[in-house]
Amino acid sequence: MSRSVLLQLARDSIQEVLEAKRTINKETLLKEHPLLNEKMATTVNLYMDNELKGSFGSDAPTKSLLEDIIYNAKKSAFEDKNSKPITTSEYLSCELELILRTPDGVLSEKDPAILKS
Repeated sequence: MSRSVLLQLARDSIQEVLEAKRTINKETLLKEHPLLNEKMATTVNLYMDNELKGSFGSDAPTKSLLEDIIYNAKKSAFEDKNSKPITTSEYLSCELELILRTPDGVLSEKDPAILKS
């Protein structure tokens, strides 16, 4: 599975809250990408102008990869105790980083801002 699917899932999770509507079809994603059923710990970081805006992660794999990414993306964007909840304009301008804790080690990939400044 492409990691871009994972980054898109994190972005879509935040967008669901901003738009106040459910758009993620979990059933379809799980069918298309069985790896999303695996238990894996993740962290989602949001950066504005290279500064950490929000961060939330899990230490141990207690949820499916699908559920962990959705949960941590929303927590990072809206419930980080060190930042105010993210706005739509900040969402469009933020860089997103997804960190996966796999049995083979830690993987990290960043997704650039949707709108370049």
